[in-house]
Amino acid sequence: MNHKPTLIKLYHLLVNADGNANEKELITGRQMTQAEGINEFELDHILDALKKRNSSVIYSECVEELKKLDHEKQVLCIAWLSLIANADGFMDKTEWHFIYKIYHKELGLSLDEVMKKQKELISLKERSSSMLAVL
Repeated sequence: MNHKPTLIKLYHLLVNADGNANEKELITGRQMTQAEGINEFELDHILDALKKRNSSVIYSECVEELKKLDHEKQVLCIAWLSLIANADGFMDKTEWHFIYKIYHKELGLSLDEVMKKQKELISLKERSSSMLAVL
């Protein structure tokens, strides 16, 4: 199963979880889409459609879709969410509850696995940023 549409839905739910889409979170979200090979047109199209839908329905869809993904993709999705939520230097309580509910209660993932993957993504993000600075 393709994890990209699920990742976009999760991103949408996360950046809107606290009612405040922070600029640094949006930038990190764009870096995520580049790293995951999601084209901007697809991202914008899906995000526009999601704005018109009920968040609890989207959440239920995400959980169902995540459960169909292999373990590594589940960990990857949660690690991206954590990275985005921390992009502004602070994970809002609402964001934390959202991420915790998915990784712990819905999927039963290990926090250690998620944090390890998050560290890998941070290093990928830093390499991408430094390559863009050179260009």
